[in-house]
This record gives sequence, structure tokens and C-alpha cells, in this order.
Amino acid sequence: MSHAELDSPDPLPGGEGAPAAVRKRPKPGERRVQILQALATMLEQPGAERITTAALAARLDVSEAALYRHFASKAQMFEGLIEFIEQSVFTLINQIAEREPAGPSQAGRIVGMLIQFAEKNPGMTRVMVGDALVFENERLQQRMNQFFDKVEGSLKQCLRNADAATPTVDAQVRASVLTAFIVGRLQRFARSGFKRAPSEHLEASLARML
Repeated sequence: MSHAELDSPDPLPGGEGAPAAVRKRPKPGERRVQILQALATMLEQPGAERITTAALAARLDVSEAALYRHFASKAQMFEGLIEFIEQSVFTLINQIAEREPAGPSQAGRIVGMLIQFAEKNPGMTRVMVGDALVFENERLQQRMNQFFDKVEGSLKQCLRNADAATPTVDAQVRASVLTAFIVGRLQRFARSGFKRAPSEHLEASLARML
């Protein structure tokens, strides 16, 4: 996977989260990627119930035991998706910080990138907003909470204005509002069955907030 293109976050390797063709003898590490691709694809189904390892194994035409040779638990599979989300998003945030001067414009680019990432990866969106984690290990939801705390911290950093009377407080309030906007748009996208695009009226919305 490559992040050379700024603001063009890729889906999970394999194209739009689709499982790669299962080979008789996958290369080292290839089966892990296939499992994560299949899980992400299953999460893209609107109204999908809790995904079982039996259903995941059936989709890949392997045994449940084969899944557990690569992941100790289903929680580890979700952690693999979360790691992909974290790596993708924070790599792009760092690129934006390097290329765009700090300020409202940089914050807007970060918000737009996150919205675009969610729109391209609907299965990941369900993980990000916690819908896919309701019946899973609590630590997974805590990790996603920490993810958004870190996003808010990045927004606060680029919004800090030394000319403001209280630069830290002002930046914190604006970063909090933007983070709540991101989470709200992602929740609406997931809970509408992916019908309400998170990018709807995005530029106009950012103009009002920034």
C-alpha cells in the first residue's frame, strides 16, 4: 500500500476491500491480508449483524482453525483493521502538516482527508465509529477513542493561534468541534447504510466552522 498521493487514502490492499483470490499456497503474510480484506468487506454490508469467525471462514473457504493460525482471536483481527486505519490516517496527517502551513486551511485538509478515507472505506467506518465493535473486546473501542483523541490533538496543534487572547483554549474548542463533526458525519454514513455521503456539503460546512 502506498501513501504517496496526499489526500488519496487507499482502501485495504486488494482494491476496495475485496478479498484477493485464495491461492492453494499463500505467500507468508498473504493469508493474514486476505482475512482482513474479507472482514472489511463483510463489514461493508449495511445492517450486518455481528460477524462470526465461522462466517468469515466460510467466506474464505477455509476452516476456523486456519483463521486461528494467523490470529489468536477475532479481537486480533479487528486490531489489524484498526492498525490499518491508524497507519493510513496518521501518515496522511503528517504529510499535510509538512506541506500545508499551520492554520485553518491545514485543519480543513485534515478533516477532508478523514472524511474521504471513510467514504472510500465503508467497512472501516463501522470500526471507527464503534458500530462493528459493540459485541467485541472493550479494549478495541478504547483504542478507537484514543484514535480520535489523537486526531483532535493534531487539529489543536495546527489551529493554535499565537495572536489569540487565549490561544490554547481557542484551539482546543475549535479542534473539539471539528472532531465532533467528523465523528457525526461518520456515524450518519454508517447508520444510513452508507447512503448519506460524509462529504455532503463538506466545503460549505468547513467554511462555517473555520
